[in-house]
Amino acid sequence: MSRERHSSTVRDGIGAGLPPLRSVMPSPAAPSAGEGGDGGDADAMATVPIPAHRVVTTFDAASRHERIESKPLPVRLFRRAVTGAFEAWVRVSTRVVRHWDWYPNVEPYVGYGTEDYSRLICRTLYAPRNATPGKLMRGIHGMLTVPAAQRQVRISIDGMPLQTVQIGRSESYDRPDRSRACGSEYAISDSSGYLDLVAEYLLSPGIHRVAYQVRGRREVESNLFTIPSGARVGIISDVDDTIMVTQVPTLWKAAYNLLLRNPKTKASVPGMSVLFNKLADLYPDAPFFYLSTSPWNVESSIRHFIIDHGFPEGPLLLRDLDPRPKTFVPSGTQHKLEFAEQLMADFPDMKFILIGDDGQKDPTTYATIVKRYPGRVLAIGIRQLSPRESSALGSVAGVTATQPMPVTDVPVFTGTTGANLMKTMLPYLKSRM
Repeated sequence: MSRERHSSTVRDGIGAGLPPLRSVMPSPAAPSAGEGGDGGDADAMATVPIPAHRVVTTFDAASRHERIESKPLPVRLFRRAVTGAFEAWVRVSTRVVRHWDWYPNVEPYVGYGTEDYSRLICRTLYAPRNATPGKLMRGIHGMLTVPAAQRQVRISIDGMPLQTVQIGRSESYDRPDRSRACGSEYAISDSSGYLDLVAEYLLSPGIHRVAYQVRGRREVESNLFTIPSGARVGIISDVDDTIMVTQVPTLWKAAYNLLLRNPKTKASVPGMSVLFNKLADLYPDAPFFYLSTSPWNVESSIRHFIIDHGFPEGPLLLRDLDPRPKTFVPSGTQHKLEFAEQLMADFPDMKFILIGDDGQKDPTTYATIVKRYPGRVLAIGIRQLSPRESSALGSVAGVTATQPMPVTDVPVFTGTTGANLMKTMLPYLKSRM
């Protein structure tokens, strides 16, 4: 991936003329550099150097041919117009929520990493004084959240505060801008409130707690899944119509399910939670990564769904829908391929089981992953949508608008439910152990 976020940490010595950079714990004598200069217990901790690490962003990046600079003039003008309208909406909505006495708050997302480094993700948003981060809400409420740009965020892992190194403005520059390099015990969110960091920090396998805090707010926490180095298998699963019934191929049904439906009434695909737990029993150390083209705005809805319906917990890898002059809104296929490539790089010794559905382009996307990474995929499971799920007229005409099954060297298992997939996929996986 080519784009680094504004709040990225960086690998030692990146860029000509730059000295080696390190991300460290605040020293006992160091004064607070947070907003308002307030000190605290975090500043009294001993200095513990933590090498900085260049971000391979967990947010969407544009390939060379997809950047706005390579597009025809009409496309560039259209994208600039959409981006300008979005920025105008943000300015107006920011004034409104400030008038309501809303304040910046942190919306934490589930992180993941290895025993050597961790990927930490959050977003700064305006919220009422008594707002509860991560609270379950309808999708429409999540889509109307107002970003709090350029906010200072203090971060700690299991109570140990981190200091970050930031280089440049990623939304404006292809390369880090050395003139903007700075070190601090807080990180600064980007123009849409996102903060995406990688910290090299030794952790034991298991679930850890990451705390985020902005000035005037209490700390908020999220899980950090540290994957054991001995884990040899991981599961990458789509969300929409793979584990959660959303009927994405039918646009108006997908919009209703995503934006207006009560999250507590969303239905699980029959048998899929049983299949996933069987996989967790078969591979006790296997991490589960939930990959979706849904925006980060509805992260809490999907996360609560996973917990409520008994799926194994794991990081959510969602999409940033805020239009930008450089990347605009990436396609679903591009988004999934980029995250798959990132996971392949993050866990070079791990093989993956890919699970999706035939209502979008999962078969084609997964076949591309197999081609790009030979020997890294154990099996593919594709949930087949019914005619009613795949098309508005499907239940009448008896036809589907689904994708054909991929032709690969990796076995592909199909079925309309989790129970169907279990009958064929699990025996094969057991035979390969």
